[in-house]
Amino acid sequence: QVQLVESGGGLVQAGDSLRLSCAASGRTFSRSSMGWFRQVLGKEREFVGVISWFGDSTNYADSVKGRFTISRDDAKNMVYLQMNSLKPEDTAVYYCAGDLSRTGSKYDATYWGQGTQVTVSS
Repeated sequence: QVQLVESGGGLVQAGDSLRLSCAASGRTFSRSSMGWFRQVLGKEREFVGVISWFGDSTNYADSVKGRFTISRDDAKNMVYLQMNSLKPEDTAVYYCAGDLSRTGSKYDATYWGQGTQVTVSS
């Protein structure tokens, strides 16, 4: 059974940094793209970023580009999302995702974590 478990969410102030972690188990994701999405209650889930299975390529939503960084440690089956210069509009539930696919400009994933809340106060 595949499991993705996020941690590291919390309440921070605008301008602060936060690092989310995602622990993968149940299979090896070393040859899978991994990524992060976020969702605000009542709104559609939003793509945040993706890292290739080899870790040599990343892609980010324009809204987080230059502030967020995805990295991975395949030896530990971990994926990270470093979030800097946080803004109130970054407030959302953040989901780790595995085996991402892209159709046009839209990303989707096969595996999902349960989510972790990030709240940024102004």
